[in-house]
Amino acid sequence: MDAYFETSGRRRRDCPSLYAKALFLLLLLVACYVVLVFFVDAWWQAVPIAALLGFVTALIGMNVQHDGGHGAFSDRPFVNRWAARALDVVGGSSFFWHWKHGVLHHTYANLDGHDTDVDVGVVGRMTPHQRRFWFHRWQHVYLWPLYGLLAMKWHFVDDFKDVVRGRMGAHRIPRPFGIEAAVFVVGKLSFFALAFVVPILRHPWASVLGCYAIAAGVTGVVLAVVFQLAHLVEEARFPVPNPETGRLDDTFAVHQVKTTVDFARTSALTTWLVGGLNFQIEHHLFPRVSHVNYPAISKLVEETCREFGVPFAEHPTFRAAVASHFRWLKRMGAAPEPVSGG
Repeated sequence: MDAYFETSGRRRRDCPSLYAKALFLLLLLVACYVVLVFFVDAWWQAVPIAALLGFVTALIGMNVQHDGGHGAFSDRPFVNRWAARALDVVGGSSFFWHWKHGVLHHTYANLDGHDTDVDVGVVGRMTPHQRRFWFHRWQHVYLWPLYGLLAMKWHFVDDFKDVVRGRMGAHRIPRPFGIEAAVFVVGKLSFFALAFVVPILRHPWASVLGCYAIAAGVTGVVLAVVFQLAHLVEEARFPVPNPETGRLDDTFAVHQVKTTVDFARTSALTTWLVGGLNFQIEHHLFPRVSHVNYPAISKLVEETCREFGVPFAEHPTFRAAVASHFRWLKRMGAAPEPVSGG
């Protein structure tokens, strides 16, 4: 199916509603920023607007940048590139996101030591094959607020570390060069100017840092939780390569289905907000298909999995998925030895 969308003689038609949604979110982001920086003069006004700014930033990441980074926002490559670069505008790096998410995560989903998205370092034990420390017994409590540090870590640590090291986990990655290096530098400078320099010209530095922490914290929690609900839950599997061959026993497509879980497929609101990332199985099978198509192909994917005996897992609601992630964190924190990933 993905090959059909990419190579068929009939061009894919861009989705006007997707463009309208992207424009709406970008305008809302600008409006939140302008109001926060130039009109707000009291903390009780700043806090909710900063939180909304962070929430809209996450929505842009899931609805615009994510599709653009996968080449799924448009059938025009230059539109996809600009959609992907929305991440550079809000403080991340579209270049390193491509390698971390588009290449490593989508190739090695839930594979410990290769999928850097399931590795949070010593602070948490997310898979059955990671080392457990004594303090992990409380990770189902303390990790939720720490998810708020995700965006800040991108802004100040991860992207610069990747430039210096040229590695992600066990994999060597290229450093940005030419136009990509220019986008990286200009993106970072623009973000820091908008996030700190311009606001400090009008507000006390403590207020600016506080609003940044709120906005970035909301962004981090939203993005982290949406990802965790798709891969770090009880129904997802965490395979290990065959020690003799170094290869996985499953085919690529079967591996994607087994390591991924859908949630809230019947909720139009959830689908709209998270950019179709509640259809993670469909996304991992067809990453270059726009998320607006996932509800239509979901039943076909599920029926095909049932037909061939491939387990297809889903949570009926967002709440059920959150509960499963909570239980998974608790199970990983309590287990004294590695356990089966299901």
